[in-house]
Amino acid sequence: MCIKYVSTKTYGAERGYAVAYRQWRAESHCNLIHGYAMGFHFEFESTELDVRNWVVDFGSLKTLKEKMDDWFDHTCLVAQDDPEFEFFETMHKKNLIKMVVVERTGCEGLATFLADYIQEIWLPENGYAGRVKLRKVEVRETPSNSAMWINE
Repeated sequence: MCIKYVSTKTYGAERGYAVAYRQWRAESHCNLIHGYAMGFHFEFESTELDVRNWVVDFGSLKTLKEKMDDWFDHTCLVAQDDPEFEFFETMHKKNLIKMVVVERTGCEGLATFLADYIQEIWLPENGYAGRVKLRKVEVRETPSNSAMWINE
């Protein structure tokens, strides 16, 4: 039998992060800039606990929270291949928007963006690489709509 321990962290559950973006490839009103009060949920897994009997130190998540605030608090997410990228960049330079460039907009793309950051940068920088695995990232754009990245 393999025992797994899981620690979770949720951001934006109360009021959500004020984020705007568009799905420029959509053939619906989703191709227009629109906003959400987004929430994020993370699950960290390990088969062994650290010397304090924790999967992750919740205090170490402070650095992840700082990144989340920077990326998602009153920002406009722009896909790097958006045909209007230069226009968004001009608005950013004029301080009309706080532009954050992502590979893909939408919950699935943002879940992948966050998973990549956590696995490649956050886990190693915080001494968790090798012992802790990122199990799940959930991105919620409304109470009824979310998408998940799951590491099986």
